Amino acid sequence: MRLCPTGTGAGRKKSAVKEKAENGNPGGRRLEVLDIPEVEGVDMPKPHEFLSAEQRDGSTLQAEEIYKETWEWLKKIGCAAKVSPQLLERYAMCSARWIQCEEMTNRMGFLSKHPITQKPIPSPFINIGINYMNQAVRLWNEIFQIVKENCSTDYGEVSPQDDLMERLLRARKG
Repeated sequence: MRLCPTGTGAGRKKSAVKEKAENGNPGGRRLEVLDIPEVEGVDMPKPHEFLSAEQRDGSTLQAEEIYKETWEWLKKIGCAAKVSPQLLERYAMCSARWIQCEEMTNRMGFLSKHPITQKPIPSPFINIGINYMNQAVRLWNEIFQIVKENCSTDYGEVSPQDDLMERLLRARKG
């Protein structure tokens, strides 16, 4: 059996509902349109406890906060029911872990000692952080694609993804 090398999410992204409507709905399918912000929201699913687990250093993981902020934003624009809680949890966890790695890099520096040779090597938190950041961006793109496909108006306000850098800067101040 041969698997597709490009994987899930490959190919052309779907057009936004707004674009389809403006272009006369070229596919001819029924468009499901959500109007922002008049759509009635749903109650936020309770985040799993691991999103706010106590960490080894005694701090609390920030993933639950990110989850709640993102869900509130989705509710505000009328797309909360369209995004699965599991996708939100994965995004929140990756974002929180990225922030955690950045905090560790700030605390411990960019260099570490090799365990055998004792020579300087790049801090492992840098690559771990980059991996979490890339995962968070991919997951955010999935979330935003759902928003884009289901919103009939342009959304120009600040999104939770824009606030991640602000959260990182706040964490550095203590």
